[in-house]
Amino acid sequence: MANYTAADIKALRERTGAGMLDVKKALDEANGDSEKALEIIRVKGLKGVAKREDRATSEGLVAANIADVDGAQVGTLIELNCETDFVAKSPKFIELGDAVLAAVVKSGAQSAEDALAAEVDGQTIQALIDADAATLGEKIVLRRVAVVNGPAVTSYLHRTAKDLPPAIGVFVVTDAAAAGAAKDIAQHIAALSPEFLSREDVPAEKVDNERRIAEETARAEGANKPEHIIAKIAENRLGKFYEEVVLLDQPLAKDPSKKVGQVLAEAKGELTGFVRFRVGA
Repeated sequence: MANYTAADIKALRERTGAGMLDVKKALDEANGDSEKALEIIRVKGLKGVAKREDRATSEGLVAANIADVDGAQVGTLIELNCETDFVAKSPKFIELGDAVLAAVVKSGAQSAEDALAAEVDGQTIQALIDADAATLGEKIVLRRVAVVNGPAVTSYLHRTAKDLPPAIGVFVVTDAAAAGAAKDIAQHIAALSPEFLSREDVPAEKVDNERRIAEETARAEGANKPEHIIAKIAENRLGKFYEEVVLLDQPLAKDPSKKVGQVLAEAKGELTGFVRFRVGA
């Protein structure tokens, strides 16, 4: 007869995040010894890490940290991926997200590649992830890291489902004057997903291509229209394109009567950068 109870199974599942069947098998093999069972789960999990390399990781979480440094603020945003939403919402995975974020901040790494190789408290961040991947039984990937800094950094984390951790993370970098409007703008970025801050940031070849398409469409719709009319129609359509991809040109989600650029002008402030992560996107 097995030398463990339902409470032992529950406790070991909470410690490891492993499935019930895996926990029961480990406890059987360890004759009820929870510590030995924990080692069995970890060893078996680590053996399976290589086998999971080709699996897709489209679930997970985003996590953010903002620190005051030398009179300014530094924001660190990470995206940690797993295979299933079951693991994504598990306490073990969420704790791992917090631990990875703290380690990335401590390491000062600016990218996922640098972060994974960084050693914090005697082990690399990759080793930290692999240890929990072993018990969770899924491939876990630190997909992205972004670090921003400026006079004021504002964050917004959005849950796409109430039982899952945040899946969209946004940083907005502003001066002090614009800090009051930054939360509304961060929420706007989460919802509208602009690609560029200003028109000047849009690559010239992309603008030229959009203008060409707009002109060809205008000609097709209005045969024999004068070229100056075609050009005006094309510029109007190009303006609509800018509204789709440029943050400062977009009507603010909270108050569409004002564009984001207008909101900043009224605040007499400046927004110098933003970052948006969406899990799996």
